[in-house]
Amino acid sequence: MKNIKIRNEILSDYRDVEELTREAFYNQHVPGCNEHYLLHIMRNCSSFIKELDFVAELNEKIVANIVYTKSKIACDNGAKYDDIITFGPLSVLPEYQRTGIGGMLIRNTKEIAKKLGYRAILIYGDPGYYSRFGFVEAEKYDIRTSDNMYAAALQAIELYPGALSDCPGCFLEDPVFDIDEKAAEKFDNSFPKKDKKNCLPSQQRFMHLVNMRRAR
Repeated sequence: MKNIKIRNEILSDYRDVEELTREAFYNQHVPGCNEHYLLHIMRNCSSFIKELDFVAELNEKIVANIVYTKSKIACDNGAKYDDIITFGPLSVLPEYQRTGIGGMLIRNTKEIAKKLGYRAILIYGDPGYYSRFGFVEAEKYDIRTSDNMYAAALQAIELYPGALSDCPGCFLEDPVFDIDEKAAEKFDNSFPKKDKKNCLPSQQRFMHLVNMRRAR
């Protein structure tokens, strides 16, 4: 993908990026999706990191986007790491998925995040995909979900050696991820109607990962 241009998202991109996010996630995890609504409200929350909001363009068409928010680890010893970040949604138009564009955005923003002084990136995602970028299960560092569960989908990568070695605890995302389903549905109604589908392989994989949660 030599013709890909990576740049920061600007205000005039917002609706186009919300549309591509909807296309990228519709029926992937559940029937329909709410990732485009999450993106819509995320840009105005205090945890949003504008310096890490990037789009990928191909022939002047936006084909992918990555966004980051600030998050935390509440350590078992009472300390708190406030220099943890989380990306998502990471959106690639379906026709450009599996071409390496998503990986380009991850690698590009990871290097910028290092320079900005962040400690680590934690995400919820499929280990089969994110392991190729150096992510490992957060359980390796004794990091659990907010309700103190180990989760295979909770992935972590240190931005410098030892960044997560001394603070086992619980990963806390920004409250923006607690989606109001009615508000999300109302927002989705402003887009062209799409058919919701169920029991797709990607949805089954998603539920498999969800069900892999286990108590500490």
